[in-house]
Amino acid sequence: MTREQTCDEALGARCLDILVREIGPVDTERFVAYMSREKFDYTQWQQTLFEGMSIEEIAEQARAVGARLRNAAMA
Repeated sequence: MTREQTCDEALGARCLDILVREIGPVDTERFVAYMSREKFDYTQWQQTLFEGMSIEEIAEQARAVGARLRNAAMA
């Protein structure tokens, strides 16, 4: 196993842990199943993700997510 595979696996596990904590195991499973069967264009999604938002709005959302993740890690 390469270092990159190990990092990818760790990231995947961390993401699943966050999903389970935030939306529960049933909805996490539903989300994973949905993402597996639906065609998903990450590049297109990313290009429209912040469309129409100012840099200040994007920064505020990033701060809010960071605060939620820090609070969840402390719980």
